[in-house]
Amino acid sequence: MESIRWRKPSLKPIECKGKASKTSEEEVLSPSSRLFHEPNFNVHVLAIMGSKSRINDLQLIKGNLVHTLVKHPRFSSLQVVDEKKNGEMKWVQTKVDLDKHIIVPQVDEQNLHESPEKFVENYIRNLSKTTLDKSKPMWDLHLLNVQTSDAKSVGIFRIHHSLGDGTSLISLLLACTRQTADPDKVPTIPGNKKRVIHSSEHNSTKGLRPYVIKIWFFMKLIWYTIVDVLMFMATIMFLKDTTTPIRGRPGSVFNPRRLVYRIVSLDDMKLVKNALNMTVTDVALGVAQAGLSVYLNRRYGEGKKDRGATEKNNNLPKNIRLRSSILVNLRPSVGILALADMMEKDTEAKWGNWVGFALLPFKIALRDDPLDYIREAKATIHRKKNSLEAFYTCYISELALKLFGIKTSSSISHRIFTNTSMCFSCLPGPQEEIGFYGHPMACLAPCSYGQPQALMINCQSYINKMTIVLSVDESMIPDPHQLLDDFVQSLKLIKDAVVERGLCHE
Repeated sequence: MESIRWRKPSLKPIECKGKASKTSEEEVLSPSSRLFHEPNFNVHVLAIMGSKSRINDLQLIKGNLVHTLVKHPRFSSLQVVDEKKNGEMKWVQTKVDLDKHIIVPQVDEQNLHESPEKFVENYIRNLSKTTLDKSKPMWDLHLLNVQTSDAKSVGIFRIHHSLGDGTSLISLLLACTRQTADPDKVPTIPGNKKRVIHSSEHNSTKGLRPYVIKIWFFMKLIWYTIVDVLMFMATIMFLKDTTTPIRGRPGSVFNPRRLVYRIVSLDDMKLVKNALNMTVTDVALGVAQAGLSVYLNRRYGEGKKDRGATEKNNNLPKNIRLRSSILVNLRPSVGILALADMMEKDTEAKWGNWVGFALLPFKIALRDDPLDYIREAKATIHRKKNSLEAFYTCYISELALKLFGIKTSSSISHRIFTNTSMCFSCLPGPQEEIGFYGHPMACLAPCSYGQPQALMINCQSYINKMTIVLSVDESMIPDPHQLLDDFVQSLKLIKDAVVERGLCHE
């Protein structure tokens, strides 16, 4: 693989001593975007796209990129330091040379010394050793004509996190796609259904009861927010997760990452969701908790007398503290259609990194009843929904930046991630088959590298599939495929329990 450079601990943006640009598109980087340029938080977002066809028409892809992604200001701008304004960083429009952004390595499939899946894994691992060049807009697209078990070719979008939060970046890429059944339509993403209030319910809320409920909800909101903000401050100062086999060591941020994924049935997850009256995210979190508990029980039993794998007899230490740090996008979602119009019709849409932190606790324990994992996950997410933690942690981070500067603010963010164990996310995807510039998409697997934690778990839905993606530091998690096996088996046990008890309504 050409042009592989080890990621450097310090990266300097382009410096501009005179006037940065004469264009009116010049804009100052947000505080969150600046944080992603710090050496200890240099994060790159990846979107692995499996195609049902070979990639033979490169000019078709280039021509479409010019009229979509390249028209987005962030994807056609340099990030420039203005020395006259104390090193302030600005977006400066530039001309995009697609030949410098699209990489098509020559691959001899007949003479590969490894399986196609392993080849793609190693290619991405080598990518994670490098950083994007700041002398051009910070994104690139790698096209691999390698047939795997899931696709006939693979595209890998790599985007620097300073261009936007992960959810917005994936939404922007989806805005570049169209439904294969109707090429004029953008993908449709499932949204939260509003609960219908029946007349009988409406009549039962007359009198003082609705006011009591509102007061009680408001009191819970205040209390949970106070508790969460105090936990956030404690995590910055001293509160650390339990040292487990999956928690990253100092310096893990600079280690390369191996990205692996497994596709499971979204219909199976929806069956559990409907049976237990919850969301797909609740089910995904429950499956992750179950899989991690099984995996850690095995790791703790290595080289020791195996105590078993039941709720009462197992190898897990008591009261493991294991949390996921989550970057929450506080900017209202503009929707895929609005992003598509912004690129194709030059309309306006809000964009940028405006994020807060949330700490999501994982319950690590084996359960004899597989449904207990799901119930605990639902309770955890319901509790987090009744908190304004992300808004206040965003305010704390911005206040630290204004009072103490970028280095202190970066240190706060770094401590949040190093004192927790992992990252977790679950994103809804297109409900119908989509094509990326004439190439029908077989699967979508987003993830990232450059984060301090040794483990990141992303769940991405697409049609009737759910892709579970892991980004791991192999020095801590040498067997990521085994962890994926534990997730798959956990989902099967949970689904089987629902079916055997007659809880599903098919």
